[in-house]
Amino acid sequence: MRISFIGSGRVATKLALALSAQHEIVQILSQNIHHAEKLAQLVSAQATHCIAKFEAVDLVIIAISDQAIEQMMQKSHFYFADALVVHTSGSTSLQTLSKYYTRSGVFYPLQTFSFERDIDWKNTPIFIETARESDLAILQEIAASLSQRVYCYSSEQRLSLHLAAVFACNFTNYCYDMAKQIVDQKQVDFSLLYPLIMETALKATQNDPYLMQTGPAKRGDANILNMHQTMLEKNGNSDLQNAYELMSNGILKRHH
Repeated sequence: MRISFIGSGRVATKLALALSAQHEIVQILSQNIHHAEKLAQLVSAQATHCIAKFEAVDLVIIAISDQAIEQMMQKSHFYFADALVVHTSGSTSLQTLSKYYTRSGVFYPLQTFSFERDIDWKNTPIFIETARESDLAILQEIAASLSQRVYCYSSEQRLSLHLAAVFACNFTNYCYDMAKQIVDQKQVDFSLLYPLIMETALKATQNDPYLMQTGPAKRGDANILNMHQTMLEKNGNSDLQNAYELMSNGILKRHH
C-alpha cells in the first residue's frame, strides 16, 4: 500500500518506520522541512512542505497536534479526493475528518512516544474507526500487521481512553518528576525509587488499582500527612505542596 504522512514528529516517525517494513511510504509533509527530510530519509520517501505537491496514494496518515488537525483539513481537503484519510489522535472525533472526506478514519495507537525509545508494537493497542464500513477492513489489516491488539472503538469510547491515559501516563510521569525534585534537594539518588516505581506499576496492571492503594492517606495517618506538608512548606515549593494536598485528600475521600 502507498502511504503518505502529514507530520514528522514522534508519532509520525515511529509509525512510518514501523509501516515502512511492509508498505511504501511515499511522502512526508511537514511545515518543518528539515524534520520532514530527516524522516523521509529513514523511510526512503520524499519530503515536502507544500500540500499542493502531494502525490496520489492509498492512505494519508495525519500525525500532528490535535489543535492543528482542523486547520490542516481546511487547507488540504481539495487534495486527497481518492485516498483514505485518517488521523492518529485519541481526543479528536472522526467527524473532524468525515465532514471533509467521505473516506475518513482514525488510527490511534494508545502508547507514549519518544524518539529515544523503541515501541513494542505487538503489544500496543490500536483503535480504529472509519466513516465508511468498507474502509474498516483496510485499517484492520494495517493495524493487525503491527499489533496483536486491534479494537474498533467509537470516538466517544476513544476519548474516554485518551482522558484516562493522561492520568495513567502524563500525570504519573509528573509525579515521578515531583519525586525527583524532592530527593534532588537533599542530594539523594532518584534511582533508589526505581524498584518501588516498577512494583507499583506492576501491581496496577495485574490488580484493581483501588485495591492496591497504600500510603499515609490510605491509612488515614494524619500525623504523617501533616509532617509531609510541613516539610514541603519549609522547602518553599508551593506546587509540590498543593499537589500533595490535592492527591492526599482524593485518596482520603476514596478510601474513607
